[in-house]
Amino acid sequence: MQLWTGLGNPEPGMSRHRHNIGFMAVDAIAARHGFSPWRKRFRGETADGNIGGQKILLLKPMTYMNLSGDSVQQAAQFFKIPQSDITVFHDELDLAFAKLRIKRGGGAAGHNGLRSMDRCLPGPDYWRVRMGIGHPGHKDRVHAHVLGNFAKAEEPELERWLDAIADAASILAKGEREAFMTKVALLLG
Repeated sequence: MQLWTGLGNPEPGMSRHRHNIGFMAVDAIAARHGFSPWRKRFRGETADGNIGGQKILLLKPMTYMNLSGDSVQQAAQFFKIPQSDITVFHDELDLAFAKLRIKRGGGAAGHNGLRSMDRCLPGPDYWRVRMGIGHPGHKDRVHAHVLGNFAKAEEPELERWLDAIADAASILAKGEREAFMTKVALLLG
């Protein structure tokens, strides 16, 4: 079993914030691949299903971003999922909007959700799907940018991007991460 976690904040008014792009990604995957209804467990919401023959547990921590690791740790421990089978979808300031990169391990780079996961898991050696939200240009504007909604002009591209991620999820499920990134980029082409 693989654990795919989307990071975000649980308040309904925050659902379209850039910081909630991880929630948006796992919601799109669940909808596209006929996952079970979301249910409350592990201080979060989970949905399970199969993608490309792989059993996947989707998780949205409902602990707020700063405590995301608590929820991820509980789910991983319950199902005995090693870090190598944990993938987290999260917002990334240092990537342009609608760009995607995957890496294993690394630092938190100021991201409180990743920082929480690093504290709660045995280490930072899990997979990260870094979803670009763009940088507002100056560090004084970062907080408002991250905790602000996507611009109306960005919405069509955002929906196309989430659709592309859901479409390419079977490639990610097989562990072909470079091919997943390529497929998403081609679908957006």
